[in-house]
Amino acid sequence: MLFVLGVVLFALGIAVSIALHEAGHMWTAKAFGMRVRRYFIGFGPKVFSFTRGETEYGLKAIPAGGFCDIAGMTALDEVTPDEAPRAFFRKPTWQRVVVLSAGSITHFLIGMVLVYALAVAAGLPNLRNTPVVGELSCAANQVSPTALAPCGPGVPAPAQAAGLQTGDRLVSVAGTPTPTWPDAVTAIRAATGPTPMVVERGGQEIGLTVDVARVTRLDAAGAAATVGAIGAGQQAIFEYNPLTAVPATLDFTGQMFVNVGQGIMSFPERIPALWTALSGGERDENTPVSVVGASIIGGDAAERGLWEYFILLLALLNFFVGVFNLLPLLPLDGGHIAVNLYERVRDIVRARLGKSKMPPVDYTRLLPLTYFVILVGGAVSLLTLAADIVNPIRLG
Repeated sequence: MLFVLGVVLFALGIAVSIALHEAGHMWTAKAFGMRVRRYFIGFGPKVFSFTRGETEYGLKAIPAGGFCDIAGMTALDEVTPDEAPRAFFRKPTWQRVVVLSAGSITHFLIGMVLVYALAVAAGLPNLRNTPVVGELSCAANQVSPTALAPCGPGVPAPAQAAGLQTGDRLVSVAGTPTPTWPDAVTAIRAATGPTPMVVERGGQEIGLTVDVARVTRLDAAGAAATVGAIGAGQQAIFEYNPLTAVPATLDFTGQMFVNVGQGIMSFPERIPALWTALSGGERDENTPVSVVGASIIGGDAAERGLWEYFILLLALLNFFVGVFNLLPLLPLDGGHIAVNLYERVRDIVRARLGKSKMPPVDYTRLLPLTYFVILVGGAVSLLTLAADIVNPIRLG
C-alpha cells in the first residue's frame, strides 16, 4: 500500500508541477496585459471547464501535460480585432521572453522550495562528496561484504585517539590534498603508522598526527587486502536551521543544475541502453526515465520510508524539466525564446544599417525542424515509457 501511495503522490506532484508551469505562463502574460484565452490541464476530450473573466479554465481527459493559449503567440496566429492590441507578438521582446521563460522558472522555484524544506526538516545530502568526518568508530577488520567486526578491547580507534572530531573536514593526508572523500580514503588506505593530517575546524586548519592502523578489507570479488584505516566515516547529511538553510539551498541547487546539465549532455548516449533493457537485459540506472518510471522510483522510496529521497527526486525532476524546456528547439519554450531573440537582434542590426524592420519570423518555414524534433522526442519518449513498464529502475 505504501508503494501505491508513493506512486500516486509522486504522479500528483508531477501533475501539480505541470499545472504551475502553465500557470507561470498565464500569470506573467496577464501581468503584461496579454490576452489569455484558455488555461487547461491535460489533453484530449474536455472533462469540464468554466470561464472567469476572459479566460476559460478546464481539465482534459489525458493528464499528460497542459497548455496556456495566449492570443497571437506567433504572427500566424489569427486574432480578433479586440485581441490584436494585446496580442503576444505585439508586446516588447523582453516581455515575451519573460512569459516564455516563466514555465521553467516556475519549475526552478518549485525545486528550490522543495530543497529548502528538506534542508530545514531533515538536512541535505553531501552531494559534493565533501570529506567531512561524521561517525567516529574503531578501525576494525571487515568480516563480510557488508559488515565490519564489532569494536571492543584491543581494537584501535586512531581518529578518536588523535583528536579528530565530527564535523572536521580533511584537507590533506600525508601531504596529499583531499578535496573529496574518495581522495581521503585512497590516501588513508595507502598510509601506515603515524601519519600527518590537516583538518579544517571552525574555519581554521589544524595539524594532527594519526596512527593509521592496517586492517583487512574485501574488494568487489571478495578478495582480502590489507589497507590503512582510522575509524572515521563520512558525514552523509548536513543539517541546517531556517537561516543557514538559505545559502545551503542555493549552493545545493547550483550543484543540482550542474548534474542536470551533465545528464542532458550525456542523454543521447544513454538511449541505446534502453533497447537492452527493453529486450530483457539489465536496466542501467543512468538511462532516462519517463513520468511512469520516476513515479515507480518514488513509490519504492515511500515503501522504504525514504521520504527525503522522494522529495529530492521530485525536486530533481523539476530542475531537469525546467532546463530541458529551455533548449533552443521548437516546439519547446526555448525554441520560441530563440526565435524572439533572433527577431530582436535582426531588427537592431537592420536599424543600425539604416534598413527597415522585417516582418516576424515565418513559423511555417520552421515546421520541418519542429516536426523532426517532435518525431524524435516522441520516439524516445515511447521507448523510455516502454522500458519503464517492462523493465523499470527500482530503488535499492
